Amino acid sequence: MAIDIRLEIAERRSRDVELHGAAQGLQLPQSRELPVCEFLRDPGVICEVKRKYPSVSNINLELDPVKQAGTYVERGIKSISVLTEQNYFGGSLKDLMDIKRRSPDIAILRKDFLLSEEDVNVSYLAGADAFLLIASLLSAEQLEIMYKLGLSLGMAPLVELHSYDDVKKAEGLNPKLVGINSRNLKNFTIDRLQPLRIRSFINWDCRIVYESGIKTPYDVDFVKGTGFDAVLVGEAVVRDADFALKLVKSFDKDSPDEDFADAVRRFGFWNRLYKNYDITRPFVKICGITNHEDLKLVKELGADVAGFILADSPRKVSCEFIKNCSDFDIIKVGVVVLKENEPLSDDIIELLEEGFLDAVQFHGKELPTEFLKWPGYKAVRIKDEIAAENVSIVPGPSVLIDAFSSEAAGGTGKRIDGKLVKKVAEKRALWLAGGIKPENVVEIVNDYKPQLIDISSGVEAFPGKKDADKLKALFNNLSKTVISF
Repeated sequence: MAIDIRLEIAERRSRDVELHGAAQGLQLPQSRELPVCEFLRDPGVICEVKRKYPSVSNINLELDPVKQAGTYVERGIKSISVLTEQNYFGGSLKDLMDIKRRSPDIAILRKDFLLSEEDVNVSYLAGADAFLLIASLLSAEQLEIMYKLGLSLGMAPLVELHSYDDVKKAEGLNPKLVGINSRNLKNFTIDRLQPLRIRSFINWDCRIVYESGIKTPYDVDFVKGTGFDAVLVGEAVVRDADFALKLVKSFDKDSPDEDFADAVRRFGFWNRLYKNYDITRPFVKICGITNHEDLKLVKELGADVAGFILADSPRKVSCEFIKNCSDFDIIKVGVVVLKENEPLSDDIIELLEEGFLDAVQFHGKELPTEFLKWPGYKAVRIKDEIAAENVSIVPGPSVLIDAFSSEAAGGTGKRIDGKLVKKVAEKRALWLAGGIKPENVVEIVNDYKPQLIDISSGVEAFPGKKDADKLKALFNNLSKTVISF
């Protein structure tokens, strides 16, 4: 059975509290020395002070927390997160106290695996202005007690949600600040789409903070373009404090409108897809659409995405045909197969810019410098363990994996070896194509838990024409899957 790092850390902390007390053996003042500062003032950027974390070798064990916080302040940061967990992150409550005393006007978030009312009181006395509540570690009753205690002290509880169950646990509180971590705290892998999935379940007004996995300007644009209110960044700013300045400029309300518009243009596809996230089944993309009759049917049956082939194939369609599909309200993705260094054609760029296509699926030898410029994602054909391993380094929010064939770039009806599928699923969110059909869809979904399935030949009467009975059987069988996403 896989180790749950989250529970391991929480249990270790509980033992330490029993031995040394909730204050980590420090002498705290009997009353708070400094006034509480408003947390998460504009810009919506939280930079973190930490020395290490479990999934990475040490970041900087010699880090001076006060100096690090000072570099953030110099770059315009007004909210700082301080890791106070000792064993796995190398932090301490003393770090928080030292930073707050040096910068009393800066709002400080205590980030730790807090478990009791005493933890909240200790955080307050130590000078924290906000504190993290990890909903998955707390019962609904304990979450409410700690949340309301923090409010009574004038602090800002940041409630971190990792699942649908967490959302249901927290919704009675209607927390004003919600954090959604792209890092899975059970195994510390990153899924950049996790915050979008969890956000789709939230039905109350709040500010939502996208946490973890932010390392490049592309990542920043993704968070901004998908409409999150704020971002919390750790390792990247510890390693390069100037990255904090880039964050401030990106989330500054006075930044040029065209910057925001460009981010929305590049990443609006993800927003539209995840707005209608269904916890009972994966997203369904039906690819190889060539006529209005099939498009109408897949829309009526509940497909999330329609795919149009714009490369050499028996299913290839013209740009003009895609323009004539504008009356069908479904997400539309164009599939291209480009050579290395080959740019996207002007005709396809026009489809994107005019809204006839929502995104592009890049299925060739495109370089990241090309496919990261546009709304969309990369498709990778998996031949062996090396290819499966390399999926983890393909940039972008998601990667679609398909079966390898020396004869075609896709649409072959071949399945990927199950061991390779599982290896990819360990690395990142699983988007799966290849050999999926009505007869095996339940087995595939239950075994591999893909977040998106992409089907073309498995529901065809012949290349380019869908079989209505197969499509109906596919969606009927999907209703029999036994897992929640």
